[in-house]
Amino acid sequence: MPAHVKASMLGASLTIPIAQGRLCLGTWQGIYLCEHRNHASGRKLVVTLQGNG
Repeated sequence: MPAHVKASMLGASLTIPIAQGRLCLGTWQGIYLCEHRNHASGRKLVVTLQGNG
């Protein structure tokens, strides 16, 4: 499946609030990685933090 189709269906970024060092997820919320190829390779994660300094 082409990358642009996957990105439009699943999204390419995620914003998660964090309070007191913990993820602020609802009771039924979770974070999942969906792999759409036969052989996974290495991943790079970019984290951008914004907050009240």
